[in-house]
Amino acid sequence: MVTSEYAMGIVAAVAFAVVLYKVITSGAVSAELQNIVKEALNARM
Repeated sequence: MVTSEYAMGIVAAVAFAVVLYKVITSGAVSAELQNIVKEALNARM
């Protein structure tokens, strides 16, 4: 790949990471992840 293709790949990867970060840190997703962790910690074997 040439330099411009590398740059476009990096920009796309960073944009995807930002969107993923925003989704994960949103209120609903964060609350659901906390519930999953709490249930896992309270699970009986």
